[in-house]
Amino acid sequence: MSDCCPVDAYLVGQGQQVQAFQRQAWEAFSRGRSGLIHAPTGSGKTLAAWGGVVRELVREPGTGLQYLWITPLRALAADTARALERPLRHAGVDDAVALRTGDTSAYRKKKLMDRPPPALVTTPESLAVMLSYADAPARMKHLRAVFVDEWHDLVDSKRGVLLQLALARLRGWNPGLRTWGLSATLGNVDEAAAALVGVNETPAIVAGDLDRPVELESLLPASVDRFPWAGRVGIRQLKAVIERIAAAETTLLFTNTRSQAEIWFNAIQAVCEWPDRVALHHGSIARDLRERAEQGLADGSLKCVVATASLDLGVDFSPVDQVMQVGSPKGVARLIQRAGRSGHRPGGTARIVCVPTHALEIAELAALRERLGSGRVEPRSPLTLALDVLAQHVVTAALGGGVVSDALFDEVRTTHAFAGLDRCQWQWVLDFVIRGGPALRAYPAFQRVVEDRGLLKVPNRRIAMLHRLNIGTITADGALRVQFQKGGSLGTVEERFLARLRPGERFVFAGRVLELVRIHDMVAYVRAANTRKAQVPAWQGGRLPLSTLLADGLLELFERFAADRLPASVEARAAAPLLALQRGVSALPARDRLVLERVTSREGHHWFVFPFAGRLAHEGLAALMAWRIARERPVTFSITVNDYGFELLSGDPVALDERDWRALLDPDGLDRDIVESMDAANLAKYRFRDIARIAGLVQQGYPGKGKAVRQLQASSGLIFDVLSEHDAGNLLLDQARREVLEAQLEVRRIRRVLERSQDQVLAMTAPDRLTPLAFPLWADRLRAHLSSEDWQARVERMLGRLEKNAPSAA
Repeated sequence: MSDCCPVDAYLVGQGQQVQAFQRQAWEAFSRGRSGLIHAPTGSGKTLAAWGGVVRELVREPGTGLQYLWITPLRALAADTARALERPLRHAGVDDAVALRTGDTSAYRKKKLMDRPPPALVTTPESLAVMLSYADAPARMKHLRAVFVDEWHDLVDSKRGVLLQLALARLRGWNPGLRTWGLSATLGNVDEAAAALVGVNETPAIVAGDLDRPVELESLLPASVDRFPWAGRVGIRQLKAVIERIAAAETTLLFTNTRSQAEIWFNAIQAVCEWPDRVALHHGSIARDLRERAEQGLADGSLKCVVATASLDLGVDFSPVDQVMQVGSPKGVARLIQRAGRSGHRPGGTARIVCVPTHALEIAELAALRERLGSGRVEPRSPLTLALDVLAQHVVTAALGGGVVSDALFDEVRTTHAFAGLDRCQWQWVLDFVIRGGPALRAYPAFQRVVEDRGLLKVPNRRIAMLHRLNIGTITADGALRVQFQKGGSLGTVEERFLARLRPGERFVFAGRVLELVRIHDMVAYVRAANTRKAQVPAWQGGRLPLSTLLADGLLELFERFAADRLPASVEARAAAPLLALQRGVSALPARDRLVLERVTSREGHHWFVFPFAGRLAHEGLAALMAWRIARERPVTFSITVNDYGFELLSGDPVALDERDWRALLDPDGLDRDIVESMDAANLAKYRFRDIARIAGLVQQGYPGKGKAVRQLQASSGLIFDVLSEHDAGNLLLDQARREVLEAQLEVRRIRRVLERSQDQVLAMTAPDRLTPLAFPLWADRLRAHLSSEDWQARVERMLGRLEKNAPSAA
């Protein structure tokens, strides 16, 4: 039998066969290679990575900590540890895997340091903390390999940058260290693998060429609105969804936002016959509640779990036989990832039932079905030159026994993230952590590192403690812990939502209706409320953006409809009446056609523009267009955006012909004009809060003494103003401006829209009423000015008028 006979025997015992890609991974691992395993969810990636470890621990047990397994979510750690332990235990190796995350007690952490296991499951942040101790090189000297699970979830984030730097440290201490990543959905596998292993290694790419197609089913309503509108969460389909859940053993129902998850959970519980077998799972509810939901799925005691992206990754729920998705998943990779939660085993079929919330989402599902057939998924581009993360890492390295500056510079440059770092930038970072930079050198609090006999070191225990408490790059908006008056934490809700509530007001959270009692020391004390009428929190960053790949797929679908070549899918046929009406009263967007609609109503004069570039890009585009128009004539606009386009509303008419729009859409001067139009200085100031936190300029506080988001914003805002006035060349200020343009405003996507418009036909129409594409924008804008009941009533009245006066779709 092969070298991997312990793993072969384990798989046989599980009723499975060794896959070719698993053997390929084991052989590459045994030859000392590093690389990336890219295979469908549920195909056996974990064992492909871990099989080589099983063989090594059986043949060469070794001493000390030998293997690290990095997981992106603490919620996945316990499940992952169990999955890694099973084949080891089968091979006769017991007690070989332990956990170390932010949830691990101080006592347990000390025990792990004193008697380390052969393998440790941890997170990027916990790994960085481990590297910050002086004895870290000695404790890590026996490391043989590091595995990074769900690398696609980290590669394009600052958490990924933090991990790259940590891996570079480990390789410096262990030159033969092997690094392996695992991923299921990447459109740029080679680039992602290169970012993982660093510039000095050529990664091995192990692809699981398993035929695991995704079966997509759409749960369509009996009738489809030709005038779709925002604000719906699909509850009209509740009866059909309940019937599908009832017919299955176990269902994982995904939503795109935590607010939507709360609404659906409460709706299902209110009408189903098995309310005690329904659970809720999202990132803001307490860990014990999440674990209860995970366990209920694993042992089959739950019939349905309503979840967000918190269950997208990693956790192995083999009993789940049905996955449902409320709303469009907004991207091909996300659809594949979530579908993979069903049939989660080699050879299993991934199936997903999608529940569209309006007609344009039906069109998105039609485009998704076509994209699934092409095999293309969205790329995840690694970040570069995130100097705030580098500054944090330098302090971590200085804590970890001290480090020589030149040696650390060389080590940092072995990462993909900082391969382009030059000496001037490096010296700036050193000056920043040693003296605080030119503007802050007079303040001792910003002097966190000293040079002592050629080594960078941290001068005192207080700085060391504060740094360890604030290690990491996760900088969500400030949140308050929600807790019953008599104890029992439910999780966290963003401060900006709870700060608007008065004591006695009710809100929905963790599947319960709660009444706010008081807020004290960053804790919101609540009691249960006996009513179902309550507000639902809206979390920042909750809306998923429409991917470029799916947006282009939608435009291609419109083109095929216009050419009478619409796909035969049920989704395409259901969306056809909407497309026909849009074409009849205005025009359909296409890759070579940009539609601009001019409409006059009682509210004023509207321009609707439909680039199909996603919400973030449309925010920047709309502001840019409004600013360029106002530069030539005095006018004030109200702006509304969604994934499909944007609206400019003015009190006075703004006559623009094709020549005017060509000038407005000129890509020349984009960088300059977007800064002016979006008040980029203020946006950069807000963005600087996160950068300042990561770089160590502001601290989130001590356990139990966290700072409110307004305190962090005030502190970082003051520092931003001081640096802007006295240190205008500060590289963190430059980074804040760059991140606003690249991440917040998606300037690259805006530039693509403008450049494409130069070759597009501008289809300028003047319909006498709102069109199917314009109606959702109108409804979204109205929402900001009316109560929920008044808004819905007015939208319904407008919907009735539009349908009554609309021409036949035939």
